[in-house]
Amino acid sequence: MNGKSPIEKRFSFEFSAPKSEDAIQQLKKVHKRLSECNPHFFSVTYGAGGSTKDGTRQAVMDIKHTGSEVAPHLSFGGDSPEKVEQLLLEYKNAGVNRIVALRGDAPSGMGSSGNLIHADKLVTFIREKTGDHFHVDVAAYPETHPESINVESDLKYFKQKLDAGANSAITQYFYNADAYFRFVDSCKKLQIDVPIVPGIMPITNYKGLVRFSNNCGAEIPRWIVQHLQTYENDPESLKSFADEVVTDLCQRLLEGGAPGIHFYTLNKSLPTIRIWRNLGL
Repeated sequence: MNGKSPIEKRFSFEFSAPKSEDAIQQLKKVHKRLSECNPHFFSVTYGAGGSTKDGTRQAVMDIKHTGSEVAPHLSFGGDSPEKVEQLLLEYKNAGVNRIVALRGDAPSGMGSSGNLIHADKLVTFIREKTGDHFHVDVAAYPETHPESINVESDLKYFKQKLDAGANSAITQYFYNADAYFRFVDSCKKLQIDVPIVPGIMPITNYKGLVRFSNNCGAEIPRWIVQHLQTYENDPESLKSFADEVVTDLCQRLLEGGAPGIHFYTLNKSLPTIRIWRNLGL
């Protein structure tokens, strides 16, 4: 015994911002179910170019009012610095203590992201306007960002976000634990020692997963694709296989030293709860 207490693992759940009244009500039900897991916090996405700003804000306030900790995603999008500052202060005054700072994506039809402001600039802006009030998370890419020139440049930019004042990172989802561990090892060589929490997405639909992964640059190992194709018209077998794969991935990550898990819930409760129970959490 060395007398040290074990480091507490951090678990969090991510929601997509609702875009309709029905979606708002459904999200409240999902949040209520997932609240029973007592996660560290819930996060709410911002949408390309801040396109879901109103939905994000409402979901954040609704979640905060229940007593749960919540972390809104934030990017400059097409907003002026004054509007972003106003939103930051509104969150601060509401008792929100955490922000996920992102460059974000260009809205559909806008092509290149030439007008988007990188996340390191947003982190600097948050620190200038609100000091150390917010715990700031930024994104990390174990399989490299799809727009990166190479691994070295991707790591360099990740470090810039941390040097700007970010406290920790949440990764893009992945299904290859080795990619995560190699990324963490590469970060250590650059003296990066902040928590890097793996983002994990339950598998619920083969075609949807492939489409989403193609858009964001996440790799699905071929053996997983082959099995999902086999079970495409067999929902029960697909669910059983998918839950096993993601549970095993989470177990390996946690046993290998990952500081927690950030679950991309897709605004559903049951897939995440099944994995949560499988992990004995």
